[in-house]
Amino acid sequence: MTSAVLRRNSVSVVALLAMAGSLLCTPARAETTLTVGIGTQDTTTNTATVGVVVRQLKLIEKHLPKTGKYADMKIQLDWQNFTSGPPVTNGMMAGKLQFGAMGDYPLVVNGYTFKNNPESQSQLIAVAAYNLYGSGNGIVVHKDSEYFSFEDLKDKVVSVPFGSAAHGMVLKALQDKGYPSSFFRLVSQSPEVGSTNLQEKKIDAHADFVPFAELLPFRGFARKIFDGVQTNLPTWHGVVARTDFAKQYPEIVDAYMQAILDAQAWVKADPKRAAEQIAAWTGTDKEVVYIFLGPGGIMTVDPTIKKPLVDAAAEDVKVLQKLDRIKDFDVAPWVNDSYIRKAFAERKLDYDKQLDSTANYEVSGDDGYCKKPVTEPRKAGEIWIKGGDIKPYSSASCTLAALNEIKAKGGEVNVAYVFDTARGIKLFASEAFYVADGKGGLSPFLLKQDAEAAAKTGGGKVMPFTDALKAVVTRG
Repeated sequence: MTSAVLRRNSVSVVALLAMAGSLLCTPARAETTLTVGIGTQDTTTNTATVGVVVRQLKLIEKHLPKTGKYADMKIQLDWQNFTSGPPVTNGMMAGKLQFGAMGDYPLVVNGYTFKNNPESQSQLIAVAAYNLYGSGNGIVVHKDSEYFSFEDLKDKVVSVPFGSAAHGMVLKALQDKGYPSSFFRLVSQSPEVGSTNLQEKKIDAHADFVPFAELLPFRGFARKIFDGVQTNLPTWHGVVARTDFAKQYPEIVDAYMQAILDAQAWVKADPKRAAEQIAAWTGTDKEVVYIFLGPGGIMTVDPTIKKPLVDAAAEDVKVLQKLDRIKDFDVAPWVNDSYIRKAFAERKLDYDKQLDSTANYEVSGDDGYCKKPVTEPRKAGEIWIKGGDIKPYSSASCTLAALNEIKAKGGEVNVAYVFDTARGIKLFASEAFYVADGKGGLSPFLLKQDAEAAAKTGGGKVMPFTDALKAVVTRG
């Protein structure tokens, strides 16, 4: 090899080494981190399928975008748990939260609060769960209390989380009845504080949202005397998003919507498992979770933004305006169902069909006691066997008769469920009022006054659960 060739080869080697060194020294494209704040309420059972279930099963992560502008982006989900809606709105206004889950009145206040915000608006992008009749919110008293109606609370001390859906229920009830705001002494207490004070008899009554009006009676120290159904206005929870974030990162909004659909399907696929898991994650008794989210539950789990719910939000605005808590607020432009519609379309689901439906998934199966199938789910019942399955029954009478038989044979149960005769709302059998027809037939009611009206109209005797158990005909 000539010296000229050696020199050329040396130059080539040097050039290659220099190029390699240059590549090694060039820093890789830096990965950016996008933090996405999501405000939720773990103990508010209505928000389970947009909050705790999504978080615990890491469902958003399964749908997060990974291409295009997201290729070098790390998306970090910052879940923040609150006990009511107003702090969620504060976090969204501060830019620390991009999404928020809360109840109807707090949602309206959220939209109104953002109305004049120059940086961003908020928009309602999905519903979590609803009850068209308004059940879910309620007022409870101590089980030993002498109070049995809203009117009995005149001049008494009633606590409620201010700014919550339950607060809205109380305000509307006062307006509907024509009572002044001074009808009783209303004080602000969180669910935890109000529950403790009620148990210790430091207050006369506590008004609260899902699940506390059912949870406290279930735990044995409270009794419901007023239910949200008496306001004749739907109650519901939903998800709002900052518009500046949604417009910049629509793919992340889509990931959240897909995760909500996954969470709702997960609950309905095995409601007993779901109730047990949600109970473990939140501390709410599984039997209480099930009464809300199980088949025929108090709440219908459905993400579509239905007209009756939007109309209810408009009524909420009127309630708050009468109290001078908000000024003008048009809910129509605030509603944006384009994201949840897109999620439905991506799964080839019919959004408009679901939008028009108010059907829930229902109790089904064969009644092992009365030996017949369940054909009328909202007249049926269920018994959760301790350490076992949840068994369906075709009627309230069959449910209580089966309960008698199970106990007579030494069996134990967690709880029994029946349905309100007037409204079809799921009830704890032990908390219902019954009208007995004298022939072993029983009609359960949520409210004592409803039971008394039914007995007066159709005959029969009103009785509590313990007497109903004795009155029911059990096979020998």
